Amino acid sequence: MTANVAYLHAQAEPAPALFEPDTSNPFIARAVSLRERFAEDAIARDQAGGKPAQQIQLLKEHGLLALLLPREYGGQGETWSTVLRITRLFAQVDGSLGHLFGYHYSSLLSPRLRNAPEKAASLWRRSAAGNWFWGNTANSFSRSLFGQRDGEWFVLDGYRPFTSGSHVADFLAIAWEDAASGERRFAAIPADREGIVIEDDWDGIGQRQTGSGRVTYRSVRVHESEVLGQPVPLNPTSAPAQPYRTVTPLQQQSVLLNVFIGTAQGALRAGREYTVHQSRPWIHSGVERHVDDPWVRRQYGELWVKTQAATALADRALLALDGVIARGEALSAEQRGEAAVAIAAANVLAGEVALQVSSEIFEVTGARSAVRKPAWTASGATCASIPCTIHPSTRRAMSAAGY
Repeated sequence: MTANVAYLHAQAEPAPALFEPDTSNPFIARAVSLRERFAEDAIARDQAGGKPAQQIQLLKEHGLLALLLPREYGGQGETWSTVLRITRLFAQVDGSLGHLFGYHYSSLLSPRLRNAPEKAASLWRRSAAGNWFWGNTANSFSRSLFGQRDGEWFVLDGYRPFTSGSHVADFLAIAWEDAASGERRFAAIPADREGIVIEDDWDGIGQRQTGSGRVTYRSVRVHESEVLGQPVPLNPTSAPAQPYRTVTPLQQQSVLLNVFIGTAQGALRAGREYTVHQSRPWIHSGVERHVDDPWVRRQYGELWVKTQAATALADRALLALDGVIARGEALSAEQRGEAAVAIAAANVLAGEVALQVSSEIFEVTGARSAVRKPAWTASGATCASIPCTIHPSTRRAMSAAGY
């Protein structure tokens, strides 16, 4: 039986287990159960925007916010691949929660990457004990937040864009430009620090609950004890950092590529469900059921094959990131570069496939699938196309590497 026929073969039966993970890992199993709860109102929440406060609370109650922390600090000692598989699962039904979950861990690990091991240990113990959710205001491309020294304090004024998770965070990983030296500094502070204003101005289609808009700083005071590591030059090529200190982009790309993969998988799952149970055949198709249309079967088969290919490349990238983190301080520039290529390649394909699947799925589900109806939302996936365009820097990196 060919792939496209097999995909729709169970025409009036429950959907097969498409893109389901191995649940022998208890944290993956918990995530699967949470995914079903998130799916119940994912589309309504995306249309409304705002904060997924109840969903973040569920992550806390299910013990999913300290997976990457070492056991000696109160964590579970899991790997990035576990976190990213969960990110992918959540993105099958809710791109916002997949994004938030993955970026939480990127922010949580930032103290260690800033060469502040003692402060990292203290923050991690407190985070695990307090069940903190982390957000960030550390966008490195925006020179819009500046700090002035005032004795033992830094006083911050300005703003940061693209502050994912800031609107639901307990703690923030932050960065600013030093007004005197022009260097960039990093810190970790409580999200409710006086003077921090969450602007709630994010409205990205399919990801309206990520809180990735602007955060304004109005004379926010940061104590020098909260500062992480040494300041870094704005031009990283002027003083190359140790390779391990530069893996944050690899983590963030890995999060987003798995949001893309999850979106494609979720669109196929939801599309199949709708096609089997709701779609009507075209008047000149010559078939009584939409699922019997050879063109529909072929389209599903092609989308399924492309999603499978992107998933395989994403799985390889998971292992590449695990290897980078496992090497720690011993990571070489060459090893870092090899992992960067693997992750960038997966990112490129995942973004392209997610865009293709989440748009072309409407060609095979029919005109009625593009309206707001309970039958579509009940299918359990957000099929709106998330903004998963590939950043030009990723393509340039691939080109420079000879790919």
